Amino acid sequence: MTSSRTDPSYSLADLGYCAFFLSQLSLEEVEQFTPYRVSEIQRSVVIGWGEAGTRPLRTPHKVPTSAFAVGDWVLADAGDQIIRRLDPQSELKRRGAGTDVSEQLMAANIDSLLIVTSCNDDFNLARIERFLALAKDAGVVPVVVLTKIDLCKNWQSYRTQSLDLMADLDVIGINAKSRDALIALSPWCAKGQTIALVGSSGVGKTTLLNALTGREEATAAIREQDSKGRHTTTYRSLHPALGGAWVIDTPGIRALRLHEKSTGIEQVFDDIVELTTRCKFNDCKHESEPKCAVQAAIKAGDLDADRLERWRKLEREDNRNSETIAQSRKRAKDFGKMVKTVMADSHAKKGRKT
Repeated sequence: MTSSRTDPSYSLADLGYCAFFLSQLSLEEVEQFTPYRVSEIQRSVVIGWGEAGTRPLRTPHKVPTSAFAVGDWVLADAGDQIIRRLDPQSELKRRGAGTDVSEQLMAANIDSLLIVTSCNDDFNLARIERFLALAKDAGVVPVVVLTKIDLCKNWQSYRTQSLDLMADLDVIGINAKSRDALIALSPWCAKGQTIALVGSSGVGKTTLLNALTGREEATAAIREQDSKGRHTTTYRSLHPALGGAWVIDTPGIRALRLHEKSTGIEQVFDDIVELTTRCKFNDCKHESEPKCAVQAAIKAGDLDADRLERWRKLEREDNRNSETIAQSRKRAKDFGKMVKTVMADSHAKKGRKT
């Protein structure tokens, strides 16, 4: 299978390959297989980026493309079949849509998560908090990026609201069409770094991607009635950024369901968690109980009542996730065994042929 793409060539080091991944390989694997970084995943296609450019890779029999994430490192044989997925340094994942409790891989091996939201009706504190929890669960640095500040008379008010969501949070306001956007985001776009862009449709992610990568993909004008762009990303993809960084673009996300037991919620709402330790009763509901530190903080103006309700909502969702975690883990474990078995069989067959 030959490459159908004309993307520029990069060394493995340029693509982000490092000792962490090399240490997972045996000498036999180093000699027989080629590492690729997954740059695109569509419904039935995985595109890998290696030293010779990009090429389509075949997944092992019965292993779906959903078993991989953009940003992953995989090993492929001479026939362009994936042999195995290397353990990632970081991994963004969420719960599936509807009542599905299975996980969906969003991106892998990223350093920073850029949470993109515009200074208009799209701005939603609850959604931003969910993305912050997602970043903390993955162990990556979250950055809130406020776009379209040139169309907003008081964009600093959005920045103030965002800064109150979490301690030590970086919040950047940009006009994605301006060269100043590159300067503002340069601390997270150094050579060898990988960032992922997340946010709902129409917030300017594609315009920002164009600015970061220097590409000229056309985007439609802003719709007057709702201030949203018309361009929509339909699948995740990896792009080289100016200066040597890498950017993972994702489809617009409005409803984000956190997966399994989230430790990120406690980190994002650490102010409320700390207050709960001061309540008189261990089982305090933080409603009308005597000597409730949470309600006292609200009355004193130190805590926003709406923030408490958002925390409660995420906690309820997290508890429901925990109730089904045993079932979810069993299915994931069974699926993981199947994937490993299929890949091991494929590996063994290739070994016998050689």
